[in-house]
Amino acid sequence: MVEACLRAGAHYLDITAEIRVIEALARRDREARARGVMIMPGTGFDVVPSDCLVAHVARRMPGARRLAIGLTGLAFVTRASAKTLVETANFGVVRRDGALVRVPLGSLARSFDFGGGPREGLNVSWGDVATAWYTTGIPDVTVYVEATPLMRSVIAASRWFGWTVASGPWQAWLKAHADLLPDGPTAEERAARRMVVVAEAEDGRGGRAVARITTPEAYTFTATAAAAIVRRVLDGDVEPGFQTPARVYGADFVLGFPDVVREDLA
Repeated sequence: MVEACLRAGAHYLDITAEIRVIEALARRDREARARGVMIMPGTGFDVVPSDCLVAHVARRMPGARRLAIGLTGLAFVTRASAKTLVETANFGVVRRDGALVRVPLGSLARSFDFGGGPREGLNVSWGDVATAWYTTGIPDVTVYVEATPLMRSVIAASRWFGWTVASGPWQAWLKAHADLLPDGPTAEERAARRMVVVAEAEDGRGGRAVARITTPEAYTFTATAAAAIVRRVLDGDVEPGFQTPARVYGADFVLGFPDVVREDLA
């Protein structure tokens, strides 16, 4: 069904599985509204904290035209995440003038202050490339991840060996080996880590709003956020149609979760 929905659009893009699904669901907005159903993807770490943060900087910078989002703290790869990475090898996507555009992974660089001074980030295809447009209406969106040695290696391998990895035999072999990975980090590993997201909104005339948010480790946060949204839905706090977390529950929704801190930087 997802493939059919995408092909029904003006064109078909080989984009990451996550963004592909989000865009397919967005195309079903009218149908969902007619049925009185809310469709809300991205209810975990990807994309609740970043979605709330972009909504926050957007309200601080009315008329913003560009969004840059930086992430750090990603350190665990589970079997499910590994299979997703295998399926999306060599795919890089940004949003320009409201449209999804292919850009090689790691080909764009930008510095972010994650709390210890400027750190370089490289572009990746994170869910906000899709959702931030629907949340804020800002037409240009790029997502970056801190260029740690691990992430540089992952991005370089995806760029230079992506076409080979995308072949059927390699996909099957890599997915089989992904099954050897753990289901997720241990409780001790989750407790020891923190995630940081920085969002920058620019209006093209020199105006700029920057904010940073720190959350618990991604898998821990995902469980908390998804459960909170389910409780909202069960309580009747829904809005029919395709929705994003911040569009329905507001930019401050994320501040209600434990150990979440938001700071305005500029």
